[in-house]
Amino acid sequence: MELETQLYVVATPLGNLGDLSPRAREVLAAAPAIACEDTRRTWQLLSAAGIPRPATFFSYRQGIEEEVSRRIVGLVRAGTPVALCSDGGYPGISDPGYRVIRAFATAGLPYTVVPGACCVELALLLSGLPTSSYTFKGFPPRKPGALRRFFEADREAPHTLVCLESPFRVGASLKAALETLGDREAAVCLEMTKAHERVHRGTLSHLAETFAGKPPKGEVTFVIAGANPKFDHSQERHDEA
Repeated sequence: MELETQLYVVATPLGNLGDLSPRAREVLAAAPAIACEDTRRTWQLLSAAGIPRPATFFSYRQGIEEEVSRRIVGLVRAGTPVALCSDGGYPGISDPGYRVIRAFATAGLPYTVVPGACCVELALLLSGLPTSSYTFKGFPPRKPGALRRFFEADREAPHTLVCLESPFRVGASLKAALETLGDREAAVCLEMTKAHERVHRGTLSHLAETFAGKPPKGEVTFVIAGANPKFDHSQERHDEA
């Protein structure tokens, strides 16, 4: 496969290596330069896929995005195609790769996206909650006041909410969501696509209690129903009290 001189934004598997698409495999195998979130993780993927290490292979990790963006822009301007990939899913979605993509968009340089796995849509479907419209919120802030405001901004919105979170903070985030949004239906998705994938569905009160103790193992994406009486059990909780 011969690549055009541009940036290729490549989605990679969240965990199950079988989710690497044939097109993504071709692009990664043909790219003379690969910029990735973590070179060790991406090298594991390349090795498993039988793809040799490219001539230029470097990280765009958080904290050096500006410097790396200039490097990638320079490579493409000099005639070298570059593949951009994260540890899993789409680079740029709650990921420092956004800075690279933004640099190309701002400079009017060509880039394309090679589609694949994404934790947002996977969690949305696994949750069993409405999919007609949703809002991806990314990672909630850590400070209590900012965390409450984070959820309050969508308190009246009918859209399903999708968030990413650290396993060490998911309990606190679910509790803040309960206090701010009421006792809505929700789901916590862990280790999606991996051997130990599991989904906890229930009300925010139930899930906040479930995850209040020992942090779960694995990456976390949680989903909360929008402002719809059909999915709000606050009154039932009040009656039981």
